[in-house]
Amino acid sequence: MKNLHKTIASWFGIGFIKGGGTIAALVTCPLIYAIWQKPAGQNDWGLFLFTLAITLVGIFSGDEVEPDWGKDSSRVVIDEVAGMLIAILFLPHNIYVLAGGLLLFRFFDILKPLGIRKMEALKGGTGVMADDVLAGVYSNLVLQLAALIFHLR
Repeated sequence: MKNLHKTIASWFGIGFIKGGGTIAALVTCPLIYAIWQKPAGQNDWGLFLFTLAITLVGIFSGDEVEPDWGKDSSRVVIDEVAGMLIAILFLPHNIYVLAGGLLLFRFFDILKPLGIRKMEALKGGTGVMADDVLAGVYSNLVLQLAALIFHLR
């Protein structure tokens, strides 16, 4: 069971690659695009539920791998997957939003402004996931504002 959690937390091994966080966020983009192409993917609430599931699994797997890998190991990249999904929730389904979500999410995730860094202090898998969740939320808010200003709806 421990190996399953390591596989999930590392997003099928991506976490073992140098720059795994960025790679995981990049790999999530074609996944999102593929979901958008399916009839079920047209329903934003379906993507929300998928995102919620990834986040909860990430918390649980983060808790499970922490004793072996240490606190907030760079090998855990499921948090980047969740953050990237959050960044594009309830926005128009197009490549520009996806690219903007990726850039903004990585910006907030790397620099960790506006209280994002404080989220890392939370215990276990919650701390691993919370900073990326908040980075995704901030990214989404910026994109929501851009969508309103530029009439992207």
